[in-house]
Amino acid sequence: MPSATDTYDYIIVGAGPAGSLLANRLSASPAVRVLLLEAGGEDNYPWIHIPVGYLYCIGNPRTDWCFQTEAQPGLHGRRLSYPRGKVLGGCSSINGMIYMRGQARDYDLWAAQGNPGWGWDQVLPLFRKSENHFGGNSPAHGGDGEWRVERQRYHWPILDAFRDAAEQCGIAKVDDFNTGDNQGCGYFQVNQRNGVRWNSAKAFLRPILKRPNLTVLTKVTVDRLRFEQGRVVGLEADWLGAKRVFNARREVVLCAGAIGSPTIMQRSGLGPRSLLERLGIAVRRDMPEVGGNLQDHLQLRLIYQVTRVRTLNQVAGSVWGKMGMGLRYLYDRSGPLAMAPSQLGAFVKSDASQPSANLQYHVQPLSLERFGEPLHSFPAFTASVCNLRPLSRGSVRIQAAAPEQAPSIDPNYLSHPQDLHVAAQAIRLTRQIVQAPALARFAPVEYLPGAQLQTDEQLQEAAGAIGTTIFHPVGTCRMGSDPSAVVDAQLRVHGVAGLRIADASIMPQITSGNTCTPTLMIAEKAAQMILHAHNWQAPNAVGQPREVETAVG
Repeated sequence: MPSATDTYDYIIVGAGPAGSLLANRLSASPAVRVLLLEAGGEDNYPWIHIPVGYLYCIGNPRTDWCFQTEAQPGLHGRRLSYPRGKVLGGCSSINGMIYMRGQARDYDLWAAQGNPGWGWDQVLPLFRKSENHFGGNSPAHGGDGEWRVERQRYHWPILDAFRDAAEQCGIAKVDDFNTGDNQGCGYFQVNQRNGVRWNSAKAFLRPILKRPNLTVLTKVTVDRLRFEQGRVVGLEADWLGAKRVFNARREVVLCAGAIGSPTIMQRSGLGPRSLLERLGIAVRRDMPEVGGNLQDHLQLRLIYQVTRVRTLNQVAGSVWGKMGMGLRYLYDRSGPLAMAPSQLGAFVKSDASQPSANLQYHVQPLSLERFGEPLHSFPAFTASVCNLRPLSRGSVRIQAAAPEQAPSIDPNYLSHPQDLHVAAQAIRLTRQIVQAPALARFAPVEYLPGAQLQTDEQLQEAAGAIGTTIFHPVGTCRMGSDPSAVVDAQLRVHGVAGLRIADASIMPQITSGNTCTPTLMIAEKAAQMILHAHNWQAPNAVGQPREVETAVG
């Protein structure tokens, strides 16, 4: 057990996807002493590992921080649940398991905005480094990494029909969304191993827990950073009910995510002056964008009742159906219990003027009013569609100086007129697909938002009624070279020595797809930059770490 005076080379805050990978890479050299802190607990809840168990993890205080947004004017004043992982593995323990990089254009845009080294050609090797793809090594994929990627193990006729209908509407069938251009329709590849969720704790932490230079602590609530002569030298935290101080010789790296990292910064006096002064926090550096620039993908969940086809609503709606699902999963780890929440995906342009696909579909063989509620009693599927590049921007702000108080989360959904325009286009496109001949035999009827809604004004109003988060918050500690940016291209916090941020909060713009795998890439790049900056040497060609003389940095 570490003492209050223990000192480490690096302290990593947050054991989600980014923190897990970063701890793995930094501790590969025995000369480096690493402390990884996680505010949640162990990932030993059985429903974490059964893929369909996300239904029992989201909204469960054992595995989810159970945040809520502020009331959203764009969503008719509704507050949304805002799930964030509360266990080892972070959100990779409760998410949809979709392996998605986004588009090459996303990263080239980051680089063009003053972030050298972040273009697609530079980040593709980082994606491949951590990847353990079912197809092995190829120019597009890696086969030797820890992050397992597999095909899904169960298909539904209603989803095959939707894919055929999309093709009839000009959306080509594709097999791989991760080559740089994800336009088309196909089945998502997932982070599973033999029908079991593969989270970042299994991938990056379990194999290295016996490293003597790595310490992993759970249920540690970080209060604030510690400074000496303007440099971050550690942090103050609550662990096992006691106040503790942990010291860092080299750097503290925040990997607490788009909600956690900016709130730690703000409690430490790094944030908007007006906020800090109002809460009685001494301002160490006025940084207005810490907690700003919040971006998220808002999904519009269109639900269609169908006939003459089974969906999960019916399979899971009876005792016998549930027994059959359980037996099949026990037998070969397949069937509905092995399902990712969304199996079929599509990427498409909302109109021809878009430079690349700006809409993403998550198509599900099920329907329910909202997450956490029972499935509908009638057969139905959900075609969830989101605007990949929203222009609305929100914020994350602490509400008190103490970490126990949940932050104010205000995504500000649909506040930009262009987002409303795209929402109406997305509903119309979905209707076009559903009306294609391939789905006609199932006689789909629009349950939500309702076929009677036709005008732009009605569809925009409907978007506010059915829109909900798809759990992709990013951008609250934006990377850039301009004076307002929070971190530079090396992920160092501007004007604050000894502190980096390596998680989804650094994204200047949200990626065009699910955000877990891009977050891993960010951590992979951070590890390389940190090792290079401090003259640590990475493992050699046969995987054995080599110790070198360290340099002061």
